[in-house]
Amino acid sequence: MSYIKNRERLTDHGCRKAREITVELIEKALAKADPYLAVKNLISLENNILTVGSHTFDLSKSGNIYVVGAGKATYPIAKALEEILGDRIDKGIVICKYGQEGQLDKIDMRMAAHPVPDEAGHAAAKDIYSLAENTKPGDIVFAAFTGGSTALLPYPVDGISLEDKKVAFQVLLYSGCNIYEMNAVRKHLSRIKGGRLAQLINPEAHIINLTVSDVTGDELDYITCPTVPDTSTLEMARHTLTKYSLWDKMPDSIQEFLRTAGPEMETPKDLSDHNIYSFILVPSNAACMGAYEAAEEMGIKNLMILSTVLEGQGHEVGGTFADIAREILNSGNPMKPPCVLIGGGESTVSIADECGKGGPNQEFALGAALRMDGLDNVVIASVDTDGTDGPTEIAGAMVDKYTLEQARSQGIDLFAALRKHDVSVPLDQLGEIIITGATGTNVNDLKLLVVV
Repeated sequence: MSYIKNRERLTDHGCRKAREITVELIEKALAKADPYLAVKNLISLENNILTVGSHTFDLSKSGNIYVVGAGKATYPIAKALEEILGDRIDKGIVICKYGQEGQLDKIDMRMAAHPVPDEAGHAAAKDIYSLAENTKPGDIVFAAFTGGSTALLPYPVDGISLEDKKVAFQVLLYSGCNIYEMNAVRKHLSRIKGGRLAQLINPEAHIINLTVSDVTGDELDYITCPTVPDTSTLEMARHTLTKYSLWDKMPDSIQEFLRTAGPEMETPKDLSDHNIYSFILVPSNAACMGAYEAAEEMGIKNLMILSTVLEGQGHEVGGTFADIAREILNSGNPMKPPCVLIGGGESTVSIADECGKGGPNQEFALGAALRMDGLDNVVIASVDTDGTDGPTEIAGAMVDKYTLEQARSQGIDLFAALRKHDVSVPLDQLGEIIITGATGTNVNDLKLLVVV
C-alpha cells in the first residue's frame, strides 16, 4: 500500500537520493502503525469462543455485542471487528473525521469535524451515550477511541453550549499547551469523556478498549479517555488556563463552570467496579520503530532514534534537526554519513493573533529549511501520521538546502510566512508538502533527518 500521493513531485527536485530514501521511510513507518492488522493479530473467534489477547469470552453465554468509538484511527479497528464478528455485532456507532474513506456494514459510521467539534459529532456522541446507558450484564462493549476523539465526541456538561465548547477548542489549539494540559481542560468540560462513558455502561458488562496511542508515554486516560479512569483533575484544568493566560479568552459559561465546579463534577478516578480490558494496538512510537526497521532493511548502518517524546514549538525543533545535520557534516557527530536520525513526539504551535494556514509539522520543516544553507545531501521531513497536520489536509513537509534557494529565487519570504503562521501555501508552491489523505492510523508525529 502506498500512502504518499504526491511522491513523484516530492522526489523530482532537490537532493533526489535522500528524498527517495525519506519517502520510503515514511511509507514503511505508516505501514508499521496499521491498527487493522493489529486487531487481526489480537482477536480471533472460533465457534463461540472469542479470544482477545489472553482473555476468552464464551459468546453462547454472553449478552449483546456493541462497538462504540471515535477518532482518526477508529475506522480500521471497526472494519477489522466487523470482519471478525460479523452478524454477532448487535449494534455499533463510531465517529470518524470527514474525509475518511471506506464503509461499514454492521456498525453505523458517522462523520464529524476535527479539530474543532461540530453538531454532527454532538448528535453522534448523544447516541453513543444512550447506547451505553442501555447496556446489560454480560454484554460486551468494544471501545475504539483513538486520537481525535476529543473533538469528534463532543457532549458538553450542562450549562455549556456546543458553540462555547468550540471556542474553547480553538483557544486551546492555538495556546501552545501540550496534550496533557489541553485534555485536562477538555475532559472536564465533557459529560462523556474522562471515564464518564464507562460509568454509564453496566458494571457487569465487559468493556474491551482497543486503541492507538498518539500520546507520548502511552497513558491510557489521554488516549482512550471515555472508558478508563481519569488521572487529570479540575485543579489541573484551572492551572492550564492560568499558566497560559487563557481565562479571559474563554466564554463566560466555561469560566464560570471551571471556577465553581466542586468535587461532584470531578471525573472518575476509580472504575474497579467495572470489567475493563485495555489494549494499545499500536504504541505511540510505532512510526519511529517502523522507520528504523525500514532503514535497517535498506542497509543503512548509521541509525539513531534521537527521541520518541519530542515536544516544543515546531519550527524550533526543526531548526535543531538542521543544526544536528550541520554537525554531522562538519564533525561526524553524533554519527557519520550516510545516516538516518529519527524523532517522534508532538510538537506544537503558539499563535497570539490571526494566522494563515499550516501546522506544527509544516512549521518544523520550514524552521529546518531556514537553517539549511550549505547542507549538501541532507533532507529533513516531518509528518503527522494521521495525514492531517493542524487544520489542513496536508500531512507535513520535506525540505533540503534547495528549498531555501528556490524560495529566494521566487521571491518567497519563508521567515515572514513562519512569523505569520502561514506556511502551507509557500511550502506547496515549492513542491515540499506531503499529501497522504486519511491514513487510518494516528500515532506520534514522525521526524526524519537523512544524510547521504
